[in-house]
Amino acid sequence: MMQPSQSTHAGTPSYWSMLLLTYHQTVYNVRKTHRNPIIALLLNIAQTMLMLLGFYLMMSVMRMNDSWLPGDFILYMLSGIFVFFTHVKAIGAVSGAQGPTSPMSLHRPLNTLIIILSAALAALYLQILSLIVVLFLYHAVIAPLHIAHPIAAIGMVLLAWFTGVGIGMVFYSLKVWFPNFISMVSSAYQRINMIASGKMFLANSLPAMMLPLFLWNPLFHIIDQCRGFVFVNYTPRNTNWEYAFWAGLTLLMIGFLLESFARRHASLSWGAAR
Repeated sequence: MMQPSQSTHAGTPSYWSMLLLTYHQTVYNVRKTHRNPIIALLLNIAQTMLMLLGFYLMMSVMRMNDSWLPGDFILYMLSGIFVFFTHVKAIGAVSGAQGPTSPMSLHRPLNTLIIILSAALAALYLQILSLIVVLFLYHAVIAPLHIAHPIAAIGMVLLAWFTGVGIGMVFYSLKVWFPNFISMVSSAYQRINMIASGKMFLANSLPAMMLPLFLWNPLFHIIDQCRGFVFVNYTPRNTNWEYAFWAGLTLLMIGFLLESFARRHASLSWGAAR
């Protein structure tokens, strides 16, 4: 009579311990930037503010902040910068996570799934907290904020994180075989998105001949859709968030399949070679 109860309770600690390991590993990843989590948050906010200042000066000099931009110009830039940072930080965190041959991954019950999940959650935590702090300070100190559809706008931030995790998973799984090449491709992708993400312009303002240069990019769709939810007088005509969702899901599944294959064939000699 006691055996079914024991088997039921035997599986419970494994799930609970997995959650605890994910939590502690997430805290560890948050503190990797700095031992003090508050300093890590301030560094993340400072990076956002520096990019905001740089783009504000550049777009002011180029006279790209004219009246055709809908609503608050600072909010217009923040809607692109925060989505961009959330995406690229997720890619960097997942692709830079410890591999299956790292010393920490070889200690059970820790595994690569926990390491990848905790890295992604740590990146999301810092970005969401930075978003809340920056928007609150802007609202309290500079000008009142008005976001037309705040829940949908936050959904686009989460979608940017999700697609970043999917792309990061592909880079992470291929890094086992081509570590140097994948590191270069990951860095190149993040730098290309400085322009290809569309955070400096509106998709509706692009001529038809230039749209194919950007429509391949899920982040381009997400930023444009986010601005449609942020500003009441902007309606995206050339993008859709469904494309970004399915692209992110497909890349995530491909990444998990490649990671599973790499983990089964992982060798300590690979880790020594790196």
